[in-house]
Amino acid sequence: MASLRDIRKHITSVKSIKQITYAMKMVAAARIKKAQTSILSSRPFALKMEALIADLYSELDSDDFKASGAYGLFAERPAAPAAGLVLVAADKGLCGSFNSNLLKAAAAWLRNNRGQKMYVICVGRKSRDFMKRLKGLDLEVAYEMVGIFPKAGYVHANLLAGNILNLFGRKEVRSVSLIYSEFKSMLSQRIVQTELLPLKLNILSAADPGSRTRGLKDFDFEPDKTPLLETLLPRHIGAQMYRVLLESQAAELAARMNAMESASKNASELIDGLTLRLNKMRQAMITTELNEIVSGAEALGG
Repeated sequence: MASLRDIRKHITSVKSIKQITYAMKMVAAARIKKAQTSILSSRPFALKMEALIADLYSELDSDDFKASGAYGLFAERPAAPAAGLVLVAADKGLCGSFNSNLLKAAAAWLRNNRGQKMYVICVGRKSRDFMKRLKGLDLEVAYEMVGIFPKAGYVHANLLAGNILNLFGRKEVRSVSLIYSEFKSMLSQRIVQTELLPLKLNILSAADPGSRTRGLKDFDFEPDKTPLLETLLPRHIGAQMYRVLLESQAAELAARMNAMESASKNASELIDGLTLRLNKMRQAMITTELNEIVSGAEALGG
């Protein structure tokens, strides 16, 4: 049975943990506002860039375009033997099920592509550590980017986009998938899995229906559409990855804030329970001592 000293030590340790979890909650709450503002600023540009690329691609079906370097990012490669994955996770833990949900989605992707060569680009320390622990798979970490959260910037997105394009530039890579967590609200984050490359797999869904009807033939392009598309594509990939990094960053902060709030609440409940237990034990000891005093006095009086 625990003594009064043990219970007091337990209460003290839980109070220390509560101070830490509450401080982490307040830090995440202070950062989440800036992260939300960054997302709201980056989303319209990234989405409009995607629609512009889709509209340009729908206009280009000439042999000159098919011979250009831009066409390689759209062309499907069903015979290619390898697959690529970009996994965006957190650098740290203590954010609830944020990392575990992402790693479960990555594990499902690995099972679906088992038996072939797999290249993975890891963003976040948790992503890298998970991939390096795996055994028995034909798996290669092509690039890793750690320690960037919660200060992910456009320079990180450009560096990441360059490595993604280099990975897809290998002729044996059939496609590059992307798994990340999208920020929906302070209480909700959604795991997103999409095909990043080749662009033909998802880019046409982003095209503006109105532009398909009227076309872009009413506009004069300088330079021509093909070199314009070649110039825009790396920027498009960079803009999309910048949005993904910001989405993941905000989702992680929201998950950490909620997890630390729950931890602080649980610590408070545990402290209340331990305090009640301590008071009951003290009361029982006092009652026992009083009974002993009364019994001793009665024995002396008798």
